[in-house]
Amino acid sequence: MPETEAVTPEGERIRKAVRWICETVAEHPERDRKSIVQEAEIRFDLTPRECEFVHAKLTETQKG
Repeated sequence: MPETEAVTPEGERIRKAVRWICETVAEHPERDRKSIVQEAEIRFDLTPRECEFVHAKLTETQKG
């Protein structure tokens, strides 16, 4: 299974949030990824579970 499929979230809100986060990180590499993720969680009204998923998958990749 390709790596992108392994972290593909379900639900329209979370997909939009992930897309927005990726675009924002690409457009503003100087911004802290954690703050971008936190902004997306509010902007896209993610549930606590969705926030956990996004935070785990998109802030951990910054460390690698």
